Amino acid sequence: AVVSTQSTGMGILVRGEPLPWAQTKALAAYIRDHGIKQFIHLMKTLSNRSYDQLKWGDEIEYLLFKFDHANKKVYLLRRTADLLEKLSKHNCNYDMPVTFVEEFGSFQIESTPNKPFLDDFEELNHVIRDMRHRREKLKCVIADDTETVMTITNFPRLGCPEFCWPPAKPSPEGNVSKSMFFPDECINPHPRFANLVRSIRERRGKKVEINVPIYKDKNTPSPFNEFPEIEAAKEDHVYMDAMGFGMGCCCIQVTFQACNITEARVLYDQLAVMSPIVMTLSAASPIYRGYLCDVDCRWNVISAAVDDRTDEEMSGGGEYPHNSSRYSCINSYLNSDKFSDVDLHYDKAIYETLMRADLPNIDKLLARHIAHIFARDPISAFSNRIELDDARDTDHFESLQSTNWQNMRFKPPPPDSDIGWRVEFRTIEAQLTDFENAAFVSFCILLSRALASFNCNFYIPLSMVQENMRRAQHRNAVLEQKFFFRKNIQCCKCDCKPDVVEMTINDIINGNGDFPGISNVLRSYIKHMPDLEFVTATRICSYLSLIQKRASGELLTTAAWMRKFVMAHPLYKQDSHVSDEVTYDLMMECKRITEGQKCPDLIGSLRVDSDYNNTQYRRDSYVTESDSSPVFSPTPADL
Repeated sequence: AVVSTQSTGMGILVRGEPLPWAQTKALAAYIRDHGIKQFIHLMKTLSNRSYDQLKWGDEIEYLLFKFDHANKKVYLLRRTADLLEKLSKHNCNYDMPVTFVEEFGSFQIESTPNKPFLDDFEELNHVIRDMRHRREKLKCVIADDTETVMTITNFPRLGCPEFCWPPAKPSPEGNVSKSMFFPDECINPHPRFANLVRSIRERRGKKVEINVPIYKDKNTPSPFNEFPEIEAAKEDHVYMDAMGFGMGCCCIQVTFQACNITEARVLYDQLAVMSPIVMTLSAASPIYRGYLCDVDCRWNVISAAVDDRTDEEMSGGGEYPHNSSRYSCINSYLNSDKFSDVDLHYDKAIYETLMRADLPNIDKLLARHIAHIFARDPISAFSNRIELDDARDTDHFESLQSTNWQNMRFKPPPPDSDIGWRVEFRTIEAQLTDFENAAFVSFCILLSRALASFNCNFYIPLSMVQENMRRAQHRNAVLEQKFFFRKNIQCCKCDCKPDVVEMTINDIINGNGDFPGISNVLRSYIKHMPDLEFVTATRICSYLSLIQKRASGELLTTAAWMRKFVMAHPLYKQDSHVSDEVTYDLMMECKRITEGQKCPDLIGSLRVDSDYNNTQYRRDSYVTESDSSPVFSPTPADL
């Protein structure tokens, strides 16, 4: 067997025979022990590593679709394996190489740039071009004009009868998902994925239980109760029972390479505070299993879809009690103990082992973080990757690291690699167009650079970040919810007393009389870039304008736009049900928008193309700050 270098949002793909849960469980202590040894050895070799070049990259996930125009139906297309094989042989005559890898669903594909972007403002000018190339490269291997690929967070009728093509039926008596709704054929054929599904189900002792509150419209049954005979199905909720409902969703992830471990830990903490804010702005998934729901985001769906905790552990008992799923908000900061105010379950013995290693880059905060990750069982192991050289391999460390899916991920450098300390931002929902996706990625990149340059301080109690994550998922949260946020972001000391208030998303992004607004922080940062090329500057201006207009409500989120489309459809019966034909029309409209049709509700009059040659260059046009907000006075650290 060969270890593959492919990496997905689900973790590193290894070629070999996956072990069944009973054997993995029997090896759990061994995997933990050697995983920690691998981590300690890694940290020893990296103790003096610093001055890495600042780099970054994105991961975008796509759904594959097939349209039946005669019958006005649309399906998820199970062609991932076939298309990946074609992509490996087809260069499509593009000069910008890209990478495509497998994802959980047999109807999903993940893409990344072939190499990371550098810490250069001009690189932001290439993001949308790279995303367009990836989309076009995918399209060029789809020969059938009834098939296409789109960046949609969640297919509205996933789990409904006949939602996939070629057709496949659920197998409740099977040995993988045992789902009433999700066929096992919709799982990627790589053995790791089915094994993860089976291991999570067997570890918890039953199927996963996903309940999403239904949107109560005029004619929605009250109470809404599809399955009164199923104890796990909650009243007034849409019930789902398979990992595929969560991992079948798509998102965007952004990875940042920091100069050193200290900068990576600070970035991890600061961006964690921003993660629910960005998730709210990117909200794109209001429909599940054919019903309008009272949520706009996917987060809790995925959290429940991979929750392997037993009933005893959920109640605070068992060997490894946890107050959250494997897919959750972070439970501790890495650079400040003062604001880590939530109960952290961690393996005390592993914590002591890490502290006894007496390494300068393993302090109690990092030791607790790793011990928290290792306080879960490994759920994926391969028969040919058990006895390893702990000085050269990190498989056992990664088996736990890569199956703890949180809003932020701290990623040590791989062994014998020029890759440095990284953090991964994981809450952006997939948007319809490359322009929107590029805007969110660029916003995060600008934010990371402004944080480092201005010594901004976003720290708030972690319990408030977790509450913000809950509020971010509510229907129309971007306009109707308030979020905890720090007013005194220019207090440079990470442990200084925060002035925390509840603000709207508009306040946080665009500012108010007491707070400058994140957009003005970023514009102040741009103002210090004297050699910024016009095309790049104008494009950044468009990206920031999209985020600002989403925050103010001038432009809709994708979730709000989808909800509006469905509720205005002549076949919608005001009963929360999203039928085949309504879904067909919605996906056709999405397809037209991705192909260039203007959508005033989503993008307004913002410039999407790259032809700015006939526009007069005025620096003030993209650094002007909001008149209603106090001026942000940066104290640059390294400008």
